[in-house]
Amino acid sequence: MRTKLSQFNYELDKNLVAQHPAANRDESRLMILHRDTGKIEHKVFKDLLGYFDEDDVMIFNNTKVFAARLYGKKEKTGAKIEVFLLRELNSDQRLWDVLVDPARKIRVGNKLYFMDEKGNEILVAEVVDNTTSRGRTIRFLFDGPETEFRNNLDILGNTPLPKYITRNEEQVDRDRYQTVYAKELGAVAAPTAGLHFSRELMKRLEIKGINFAEVTLHIGLGTFRTIDVEDLSKHKMDAEYFRIDAKASETVNKGKLANKKICAVGTTSMRTIETAVSAEGLLKPAEGWTNLFIYPPYDFSIANSMITNFHLPKSSLLIMICAFGGYELVMEAYEQAIKEKYRFFSYGDAMMIL
Repeated sequence: MRTKLSQFNYELDKNLVAQHPAANRDESRLMILHRDTGKIEHKVFKDLLGYFDEDDVMIFNNTKVFAARLYGKKEKTGAKIEVFLLRELNSDQRLWDVLVDPARKIRVGNKLYFMDEKGNEILVAEVVDNTTSRGRTIRFLFDGPETEFRNNLDILGNTPLPKYITRNEEQVDRDRYQTVYAKELGAVAAPTAGLHFSRELMKRLEIKGINFAEVTLHIGLGTFRTIDVEDLSKHKMDAEYFRIDAKASETVNKGKLANKKICAVGTTSMRTIETAVSAEGLLKPAEGWTNLFIYPPYDFSIANSMITNFHLPKSSLLIMICAFGGYELVMEAYEQAIKEKYRFFSYGDAMMIL
């Protein structure tokens, strides 16, 4: 049984961490793992069209990333503070859970001032809670309408690129760190497996008769948490909001009952559907918060294939992929990916497990 964190480690040359997206979404590389034979293929992402047939189902997470990274100045000292918006706690009071950096400089009662590029003060926030080593709760002091407040956040905000992308935000990120089917605003990180789907590829899949089911999971703080326990059974995931409607459930269950391919696009789609399994092993409509942590051994109920990116060592995402694809096959695939110089992490290449 693979239940120790150290078993999910690997060495990666930092030059393999993708700093920019591929020139075209659907022309990333695609590694295909066949669980039944252990065969590994090397393709281009748009080649996946040849692996799906009419009435197969793809499940997409339609969450939309918002411009979550703000830069403010602390009152009196003028020290630069990075504020990363995690989730809104109360829209009436404009309360938000945030991460701040450097955390040691921020105390309850401190005010933070946010300026536009011309130096005009756009928003002011006050720190009202100091709960963890880095986390804070802040209240934006703003009396205008909600639409104006949201617009100000958008003006101030930067695309929340992960820290391993070491460059500054560029204009291209506003488009490319977002799936083409993103609809429901609320994520602080992109569901990266979906970044490879172009509008043209979506249309070609549709023409071929593949059915789409959309679910929502707003990626939040759990994405940033490192696992700090060796025994995986003791790790606790942070809860993230999800929703599955009746239409998505019907689409998935129709395909499942007909023994079609049910493909979860990304680990967030997989977590969402595994959170809402009926006693009959079907997908049920549901809404709420999930802290499901999937690690080997795990019996998956809904999807029989999945698309994912190449993930960080010792991450909950890699651990889930090993639970689905099989530990030995997935770790062998990662060895091959490093040898073949695949691009890793959010803007990197993709893997499909069949």
